Amino acid sequence: MKQIKIEKITLNVGAGKDENKLKKGIKLLKSISGIAPVTTYTYKRIPTWGLRPGLPIGCKITLRGKETQALLKRLLAAKDHKLLTRQFDIGGNLSFGVPEYIDIPEAKYDPEIGIMGFEVCVTLERPGYRVKKRRIKQNKLHKRHLITKDDSINFMKQNFNIKIAEEEQQ
Repeated sequence: MKQIKIEKITLNVGAGKDENKLKKGIKLLKSISGIAPVTTYTYKRIPTWGLRPGLPIGCKITLRGKETQALLKRLLAAKDHKLLTRQFDIGGNLSFGVPEYIDIPEAKYDPEIGIMGFEVCVTLERPGYRVKKRRIKQNKLHKRHLITKDDSINFMKQNFNIKIAEEEQQ
């Protein structure tokens, strides 16, 4: 019951008000994963940013199952298998950005997309996490069963051969 596994990987492109960037982001995510992304919309009005409810501002893809392992290996190769400790959160999840999609192995440059990056969020879980998500008899997990930051770092080191770098000097 202590074995950690990948629940899902979420790829995200934030485009803001720029429709051209949104179209490029949709094409980029489709080329990387092979699945059509979902467009995200604003729900709040933020006048200083020029946002209003119903305006498309980004796109995302959520991957689950067996294809997550292979995709994560390709995405980590784009980061040279190096992550920072601050990219892991308290709940054991991790997120990082890929600044240029052409760094991903087997990804070819597309002149219609240009040079563009995206965000990757990896959610980890253990068997038994369904207890906190189910509809009937939902319950909290015991603190010994939760994934910590150190647990997720060790999982990534063992399964994906990553190197953990300390904070970069600025």
